[in-house]
Amino acid sequence: MFYGCELSSKVPFYTFQVDEEEGEEEENVEHFLELRTVCLGDGVKDENNVVEVTALNHQGKKVSVPVANLHLSCMPMVSLGDFELRAPVTFRLKSGSGPVCISGLHLIAYSDPAESDLSDEEHEDDCEEEIVPIKPAKKKLGKE
Repeated sequence: MFYGCELSSKVPFYTFQVDEEEGEEEENVEHFLELRTVCLGDGVKDENNVVEVTALNHQGKKVSVPVANLHLSCMPMVSLGDFELRAPVTFRLKSGSGPVCISGLHLIAYSDPAESDLSDEEHEDDCEEEIVPIKPAKKKLGKE
């Protein structure tokens, strides 16, 4: 699904999160936000606009990182490629008055509980079958 929000001095932050009811109903679902672009909106002033993202890192701790420093005369837009974050994600206009438009995709990943029911032995067997031994190259000992 397409995602977008606008930050300004009137609305300096926005949090992308999943509804609690939706999250409780589906236990094997993860929601991600794949950021694509951050750009200045119409009527922006001649000032720096810094956008900060707050999300959970791999250890489950909140981390805040500036992802864009936009200015009308030199960098009005940043393309973030496939910058993927797990919900909840908070965007904050750290400096400037905006408007700053953020766009991306809301991705929903479904995990199959049947796949995680494999025993460790079955998983190890699968891994062992995939390993192919590599033999060293033979050296030529003749004169050429």
